[in-house]
Amino acid sequence: MSEQWTGVRSCYDEGKRTAETLTMDYHRGASVEVRIARIFNTYGPRMCIDDGRVVSNFVAQALRKEPMTVYGDGKQTRSFQYVSDLVEGLIRLMEGEHVGPFNLGNPGEFTMLELAEVVQEVIDPNAKIEFKPNTEDDPHKRKPDISKAKELLGWEPKISLRKGLPLMVSDFRQRIFGDHKEGSGNSKTTASSS
Repeated sequence: MSEQWTGVRSCYDEGKRTAETLTMDYHRGASVEVRIARIFNTYGPRMCIDDGRVVSNFVAQALRKEPMTVYGDGKQTRSFQYVSDLVEGLIRLMEGEHVGPFNLGNPGEFTMLELAEVVQEVIDPNAKIEFKPNTEDDPHKRKPDISKAKELLGWEPKISLRKGLPLMVSDFRQRIFGDHKEGSGNSKTTASSS
C-alpha cells in the first residue's frame, strides 16, 4: 500500500477527500445545493497566535525575539493568501452557480526560507533562523492552480505577502504586547482588578 494512504498526514488528506465525496453524494442523491472550495494557506489578523501554522509561528517567534523554526533545508514551498482574498473567493463561489471544486489560494510561491526572510524584513532584520529536522511526510511543494476560479468565478487574489503580512504583524504585536511599543524601554505592567 502506498505511503500516501498510510503516512502520518493520510488522515488529513483522506478526511478532506471524504468530505468532498460525501458532499457530492448529497448533491447528486438528495439534490442539496453545495459548493466545494479547496482552501490553501491563508493568513491575516485575528489568527490564533500559537496555532502551529507557519506564518503565525514565524511572526510570533520574531516578535518574541525567538529564532524562527525552519524544518529541513527550508526549500519546501508554500503559497500564502491574505484572508480578505479568500473571503472574496468564497463569496463569489457561494453566489455563483458552479459546484466546484475550486482551488482558492495565492499561486505566488515562497520557500520556507524566503518566508522567514520576508518576516525578517517586516519585523526585525536581525531575527534569527533555526533549522530543525524535517517533519515526516512534509509536502515539498504546495501551489494552487487557480485557473478554474479565474475563468468561472472571475476571482484571483489581489494582496501580496509583502502587503498583507504587515497587517497581520500589527495585529499580533498588539495582542502579544498590548499597548507596549517595541523598544520604548517601558517594561512596567499594570494590573487591573475585575
